[in-house]
Amino acid sequence: MSQKNSSEAKRTARERMQEERAAQEAKAQRIRKFSIIGTVLAVIVVAVVIGLVVQNSRTSSYNASQAPAGTIGANKLVIPVGSTAAPSTLTVYEDLRCPACGSYEKSFHTTVNQLMAQGKVQVQYHVVSFIDRNDNGTGSKNAANAVACAQNVGKFHGYHDVLYANQPDETDDAWADKSKLITLAKQVPGLDTPAFESCVNSNSFGAWVTAVQKDFDKSGHTSTPTILLNGTSAYPTYNGEQISTANLIKWVDAANKGKTPASLAPSASAALVSPNASPNASG
Repeated sequence: MSQKNSSEAKRTARERMQEERAAQEAKAQRIRKFSIIGTVLAVIVVAVVIGLVVQNSRTSSYNASQAPAGTIGANKLVIPVGSTAAPSTLTVYEDLRCPACGSYEKSFHTTVNQLMAQGKVQVQYHVVSFIDRNDNGTGSKNAANAVACAQNVGKFHGYHDVLYANQPDETDDAWADKSKLITLAKQVPGLDTPAFESCVNSNSFGAWVTAVQKDFDKSGHTSTPTILLNGTSAYPTYNGEQISTANLIKWVDAANKGKTPASLAPSASAALVSPNASPNASG
């Protein structure tokens, strides 16, 4: 082999070695890069998971000790209004943003309040919040928490009626603004206090609200309002008859035949008959 050819062969071999070395270094750099990216992604995933766990623990973890005062049932998810000695029970599942619930309340709350004042029926409210889930809102949950705050200080019933008297359109998530719920509390004597405002603003009963909704999801009921008279569906019909104020009174009286109505204190009766609810005063 000539000296020229030998030099070219050595140069070609060196070039191949350099190319191989460069390729190996590039491969190593890619591996290091992907390793760093993988580590970063793993850290992000862990952070997200931890965040979700913490958030879920704040909103979903629930035990009965977190319920508003005066609630009943195995997990204290039910708000009762009226005497425990009343011979009949009206069970009501409602979402405070639900227009059909608003229509029911506007049509029947006076009659229902009268039946409670007469000691004929106790109403047991399940305050659900599924409209937020369907509409990506927060008004149902905020309102449910607010009525829980009112229940905690013995002011649920009047505030419940005020909210329905001032219910926004379903498409208007007005109660996403908690200040509107606080403003409406001014219509219930003694409710608008710093403690109530703090309870609303801090979502003090958020875990309870979530638990009530989960209970509704497992109940087999699929819409609101769901109204049961002594466990039998009473809305929109009861034993084949269409609901009306007259029929509701008739149904309760028939269910109570031979039973003694409960006795209520005069002040409690007055509160049931005349809740402080002023329509269209939401400001």
